[in-house]
Amino acid sequence: MKKTAGIFLMFCLFVLTGCTDDSDVGSNTENQSQNGGDFILSTSSDLVSLDPHGSNDLPSDKVRNTIYEGLVTQNEDLEIEPLLAKEWEQTDDVTWVFTLREDVSFHDGSPFDAEVVKANLERVVDPGIASPRMNLFEMIESVEVLDEYQVEIVTAYPFAPLLNHLTHDGGGMISKEVIDEDYSNALEEAGLDMTVEELYSSRESDADGYDEISSDISEYLHTVVEQKPVGTGYLQLQERNPGESTTLSRFDDYWDTPANLDTVTYKVVAETGSQVAELETGASHMISGFDASNIERIENNPETHMYTFHSISMEYVGFNTSKAPLDDKRVRQAITHVFDKEEVLAGIYNGTGRALEGPLQPEVLGYDENIEGLKYDVDRAKELMAEAGYEDGFEISIITNDTPERVDVAVYLQEALQELNIEATVEQIEWGAYLERASTGDHDIFLLGWPNTTGDPDQGLWPLYHSSMIGSQGNRFFFENDELDTLLEAGRQETDMEEREQIYQDAQQLLIEEAPSIFMRQAESTNAYRDEVEGLTIDRYNKPDFRNVTLEN
Repeated sequence: MKKTAGIFLMFCLFVLTGCTDDSDVGSNTENQSQNGGDFILSTSSDLVSLDPHGSNDLPSDKVRNTIYEGLVTQNEDLEIEPLLAKEWEQTDDVTWVFTLREDVSFHDGSPFDAEVVKANLERVVDPGIASPRMNLFEMIESVEVLDEYQVEIVTAYPFAPLLNHLTHDGGGMISKEVIDEDYSNALEEAGLDMTVEELYSSRESDADGYDEISSDISEYLHTVVEQKPVGTGYLQLQERNPGESTTLSRFDDYWDTPANLDTVTYKVVAETGSQVAELETGASHMISGFDASNIERIENNPETHMYTFHSISMEYVGFNTSKAPLDDKRVRQAITHVFDKEEVLAGIYNGTGRALEGPLQPEVLGYDENIEGLKYDVDRAKELMAEAGYEDGFEISIITNDTPERVDVAVYLQEALQELNIEATVEQIEWGAYLERASTGDHDIFLLGWPNTTGDPDQGLWPLYHSSMIGSQGNRFFFENDELDTLLEAGRQETDMEEREQIYQDAQQLLIEEAPSIFMRQAESTNAYRDEVEGLTIDRYNKPDFRNVTLEN
């Protein structure tokens, strides 16, 4: 039977921080580390990097989320709660002081302290590391150790969502011993006669000189961290078989209650039918990221159950606003008006997800339930095309990767555009090449998704639509609008929540009018598990939490 509603309620109670009622999920004190067992999760894509300052992809985040922890986390209401920092204080507009837990050790036995925090936050913004997470922390101007368990973070300007950014996977803490070894290895490989201490000193005192050094060592960095992904999390790396599987084992010296399970294996099973078969036979206990067309099959099996919820994400159709005729907002509005979101959700996504009026989700600050997007209206679309001088249409291309549902959406749009005399071609491109093409501006219309990985409206809008983020950083619309830039810059600095909310509501209204994208759908995460799995939770960022999981016979 379908358990979506019930599971979602369970999710609302247990997600993210493990703030649970022990009577509901099994006593931590009685059951933890008692049941054991080897949990297998089949997923469609392999991770890219075990370094939290490495790749920016969800398959990697899911694994790293069990290995690394940050200073703070979020509860089920996306509110900030303590994790490795037990308390914090904002002492002025740009200064934050964090007091750290004193009972935390890394998987390699090294201690967690203020020096570790400094080393991590300086590493993620190091140009030599070239982290795709750099934009999340680039506002940090300095990190100072006040004492062994107290650290001060100073930002270059007031930055309201700093705490949200510190919950991100990119804020996961790596053992300082591993960080030092990574830099030492890079210096040796580059043939530079310099100690790690001298390298750090150069980074703090001679920015220009350090830039030259970092360019020499950049190709050798990340190597040690990939081989030794040492965090403070409840699981630690046991075995890695690229393209096939990653196995993690319980960290018995975890500072909080250790996990029940002996191991968790992320098994790569690319084809959806094979994933479902794994679940049905018991070869896997859980599957994630499968096509919505398989939901009925899973629901009809008494041993398998769906676990779905709306993630903090948006799937969209994007326009390259720097190229004619898409540089005319009337054309973009017209195309939006012939795109029937409800028909797409019902026919292509099997009724999963929910249509969005604007770019923010109901769970995020700034969402306005009264906001109205551009509705399906073919007559209005034709009027706009005539106003823009394109009543006879034109030729245009739609590019997509090979995800079946995205291909179907592209074909749907191709057919819908015929209403406006627009002749569209659809081209499927391999994922890496697809991202590259959409990032260089060599495209017209494209399909992508954007996960808001911090739960703050800044992360939902800034990377996608601010002019400083054009290209591979997120703004593949090549959209530039001074009014929007001003709003987004104000939004990330405003500390009054009511003022902040109004800023983002204004930003959404402007984006609806400018129509750089069709705000198609808030994605519904599709996961499924077997009967014997108890205590599983998945957060709103689609990351499973295995801390309370048991396998019941």
